[in-house]
Amino acid sequence: MGLEEYKGVYVFAQQVDNELSGIAFELLGKAKELAKDLNTDVTAMLLGSGIKGLADQLAEYGADKVIVVDDPELKEYRTEPYAHAVSSIINEYKPEIVLVGATAIGRDLGPRVSARVATGLTADCTVLEIGDFPLNPIPGQEQKHNQLLMTRPAFGGNTIATIACPDNRPQMATVRPGVMQKIDPVQGAKAEVIEYNPGFTPNNKYVEIMEVVKEISNTVDIMDAKILVSGGRGVGSKENFQILQDLADAIGGTVSCSRAVVDNGWMPKELQVGQTGKTVRPNVYFAIGISGAIQHAAGMEESDIIVAINKDETAPIFDIADYGVVGDLNKIVPKLTEELKKVVK
Repeated sequence: MGLEEYKGVYVFAQQVDNELSGIAFELLGKAKELAKDLNTDVTAMLLGSGIKGLADQLAEYGADKVIVVDDPELKEYRTEPYAHAVSSIINEYKPEIVLVGATAIGRDLGPRVSARVATGLTADCTVLEIGDFPLNPIPGQEQKHNQLLMTRPAFGGNTIATIACPDNRPQMATVRPGVMQKIDPVQGAKAEVIEYNPGFTPNNKYVEIMEVVKEISNTVDIMDAKILVSGGRGVGSKENFQILQDLADAIGGTVSCSRAVVDNGWMPKELQVGQTGKTVRPNVYFAIGISGAIQHAAGMEESDIIVAINKDETAPIFDIADYGVVGDLNKIVPKLTEELKKVVK
């Protein structure tokens, strides 16, 4: 079968406990853009047990078709049955592009599926687009069109790599949560639902789940925050983050941080913004004591309003900030907090 026989953009619609994960809607939003450029359609792959009722929700967020694999073996995520189901869908329906969220589940599932269907996988992508590869024509080498160009940070975030898979199909990528925009849902939209089951025969690769223990965390997901008060190395110490917490409390915000802060052990990894942390899009982002290196900027530059406070007037953060204040954060932030308390009820 030639590569031209592969059609469609497929999305692994992750669900946990019969509730769709946000990454499923983000991937559908990007899939619609890619499918438009390729003049094709979008298909969601929905796996689980008793999950057929979720198909309409996927349709509202952009799925033209939903392939449902509903089987008791898929009730909880396990590597072997899920990898078998997704690779079977790919072998049966021949998608041109397959997108998987770079979640804990997706990072486990994606590479195993790509190996089974003998194609490549670009992991932890932050940009996806359709274009030519090689990007610039090379004498004596064919430039292929309508390729999926997959961009991701490399070498610890110190460079950006754009990767393609021109000679194999499907073109597969795992995508970092938070970097793609979900579309506004179309209420009442319907998709063609295809029920498919490849059959499951438990073998010695099937693990047995003895117990599921839900983790209870008091940490707020910064990806959902509307206001973020983010601190960098310039804050000075773990104790000094109380200044940022006071500001966040005054305006109903959430504290986050840069990688340097996590590396110093001042804040947990769950609060890190940047290429090696989380990508956020709050309404307001305070960058306090943050230089604004490209690795951090990549995780927050899509914020609606960016307010930077830094004593170094040449800091790169001022290049992307909407408002900037040059000065000592230990003096500025407490004064800002007091003023905001007067106007925020």
